[in-house]
Amino acid sequence: MRLKNHKMTYVLGVALLSVVSAVATASDSSPNPKITDPHFKFAPGYLRQKDLPNSLELLGPPPADGSAALARDEAAREATVPLRGKARSEIARLDADLVFPQPAKNFSCAMGVDIDQKKTPRLYHLMERVLTDAGMSTYGVKNKYNRTRPFVVHNEGTCMPEQEPLLRHDGSYPSGHTAAGWAWALVLTEVSPERADALFKRGLAFGQSRVVCNAHWQSDVDAGRTMGAATVAKLHTNAAFLADVKAARKEVQSARAKGSASALNCGAEEAALSDQ
Repeated sequence: MRLKNHKMTYVLGVALLSVVSAVATASDSSPNPKITDPHFKFAPGYLRQKDLPNSLELLGPPPADGSAALARDEAAREATVPLRGKARSEIARLDADLVFPQPAKNFSCAMGVDIDQKKTPRLYHLMERVLTDAGMSTYGVKNKYNRTRPFVVHNEGTCMPEQEPLLRHDGSYPSGHTAAGWAWALVLTEVSPERADALFKRGLAFGQSRVVCNAHWQSDVDAGRTMGAATVAKLHTNAAFLADVKAARKEVQSARAKGSASALNCGAEEAALSDQ
């Protein structure tokens, strides 16, 4: 049933993608990037295509064959092999799922309150929209180099097998998941500055989950963080984003005033994330 639901989600995502891309093409003078991962269009982003950070200007090529950078990538991948089948790998599997509400749940422990569509709707929708902007920011370089992912190079699997057919044809560099995860960490820290360290730690772990998952190289993750940070900087020029951050901050403050805390097993998550 889970596999069937994910396939249906991908189909719906692709359909929504075509609609949003058509709107962007009609309203933007800059060319629309080719999007191969439907995760990134579940909600319209805050930024127009021409206002997104340009990965072609910010990033160089991925590591070349035989380079020290590629050796570092291989070493980082090898270091995660002992984590396969352990609790840290399950966290990586959950982090791989960009279909809401899962991303909201993934950051709820770090936030200290449940990020929920009913309890904190502005914060929840803020995360949905930031996902689109951060993910879209990676596609210039992603499409140019179409880097092969580590699980394909090594003829292995990932922590989420149902995504593998799509990922085989989606460029590995930079990591869109990481761009979104780091952007979320930065934005959520603005919503709840007192939780900054926990949110930064979770955002870093979210990116490393892609290496644990065998879906990305370490250099993909590093570049993804660059694009996530650049996207958040651009978002600060957008009035709707700033208004949503302010509204989300009030939601969280209200939830805390009522004594709300995350209902998730945060101790288990913390223990799993420390195993890396």
